[in-house]
Amino acid sequence: MVVVHNGIVENFLELKDELTSEGIVFNSDTDTETIVHLAENHKASGAGFEEAARRTFNQIEGANVVLLMSIEEPDKIIAARIGNAGGVVLGIGENENYLASDIPAILEHTRKVIFLESRQMAVVTRDGIRIETLDGQVVQPEIHTISFDAVSAEKGEYRHFMQKEIHEQVRALTDTLAGRIDFKEGRIRLPELKLTPELAKRIQRIYITACGTAAYAGMVGKYLIEKIARIPVEVVIGSEFRYSDPIVDENTVVLAISQSGETADTLAAMEEGRRKGGILWSIVNAIGSQAMRIADGYIAMQTGPEIGVASTKAFTAPLVDQYMLAILLANMRGAIDEKTRRELVADLRLVPDLAGRVMDTEAEIEKVAHTLKDIRGCLYLGRGINMPIAYEGALKLKEISYIHAEGYPAGEMKHGPIALIDEEMPVLCLAPKDPWHEKMISQIQQAKARGGTVIAVATEGDELVKGMADHVLWIPEAPWMLSPVVTVLPLQMLAYHIATIRGLDVDQPRNLAKSVTVE
Repeated sequence: MVVVHNGIVENFLELKDELTSEGIVFNSDTDTETIVHLAENHKASGAGFEEAARRTFNQIEGANVVLLMSIEEPDKIIAARIGNAGGVVLGIGENENYLASDIPAILEHTRKVIFLESRQMAVVTRDGIRIETLDGQVVQPEIHTISFDAVSAEKGEYRHFMQKEIHEQVRALTDTLAGRIDFKEGRIRLPELKLTPELAKRIQRIYITACGTAAYAGMVGKYLIEKIARIPVEVVIGSEFRYSDPIVDENTVVLAISQSGETADTLAAMEEGRRKGGILWSIVNAIGSQAMRIADGYIAMQTGPEIGVASTKAFTAPLVDQYMLAILLANMRGAIDEKTRRELVADLRLVPDLAGRVMDTEAEIEKVAHTLKDIRGCLYLGRGINMPIAYEGALKLKEISYIHAEGYPAGEMKHGPIALIDEEMPVLCLAPKDPWHEKMISQIQQAKARGGTVIAVATEGDELVKGMADHVLWIPEAPWMLSPVVTVLPLQMLAYHIATIRGLDVDQPRNLAKSVTVE
């Protein structure tokens, strides 16, 4: 028997004790080994392979994906999805069929896929796919046709997928806007969200729940929705949401953000929102993923597949998605007048070009990366709507270059972290021309006064910042509510080039996975 397992068998100790008492000897302490012994035990008692697998799946508790193969039936794979585990994608080919955890793995072979739902099992052979519930009921699955093409999963002219995906943001942002904006009338269209004026007026609170990079995107969304639509917003990390006993009712939206749509903690947060009677929305990249399917309404990111583990285009796309959502909510609630709405919508025209102009500065950013390649730590500072960009920039440096970095609200520096600043601690300051510009100038002065090396992200032509900072990563002037889309781009490129100069695997950093499909 062979097992492929993603998840945690929460009751494996009890199962192991039962099996041990029957004389079965374990060769490891892993919960995964329990699965094969269970299946073998059921086969020994007279069950066929499929029935043994079904009984095994029904005994397992927790969020798990399990694939089983038997030497006695080598032309068959049996798979199950149990609880909120990560995805099982079944690919349909000609005289061949595929199983994967994510769509890009099988794009070069097929674009016709089936997504296995919770508590379903699939029996896969070269000739067909049969799906049943774990109770034995036959399921007629929906077959999805994926529009992603195999070329999108190739690096092309770029050295790494991450570099390619950084540059793809210009196209991804264009696609994010396509078909959703009526510039003539100054209106936003998000039909898949299924938002009506009645629903918009009913909403009293929004929780944004997500993990990692997506959570930082949600923090920007909080600024946008509260500023434009005047609805209270809280951002709660997905892994904390269901344990915090959130105050959710029929007038509360739980908005999940996820690139894969299969992040276990985010799905669990959505389930908690559903259990409490909330309205479920999602912003998701993977078409047909769990977060998309279980939501009452969704916004598709339109970025295409993201292969690199460190998310880039799936960070900037939801920034724009939330900006559009804020305008739509505000308009339906009567929170903005027509002139303001038209101005906000018109600003979206600028976004792809602004991103493209930042891409043109990559050579200069690479030069700065060479001066920072040997640092041991870095502070990232931001205020207001760009404070979450400090968090995201620090995360990018950590996850691909393995350099310790921390993002902080710049106003908090005097409450402790400023003690870290000396000649060996560089400070990256986000200082675009926005409502917090003057405050960030003061922060640059404070860092310089303590001997710190300052790298500033600043608006083109800002002579004040240029005269103070050691290095400047220039960005074009942007409307301040859309500035995070622009300010994060040089931070992505800076982290990328520092990591490549250090000779690290940028696309597959150690200890990390693209989709975190277990708790």
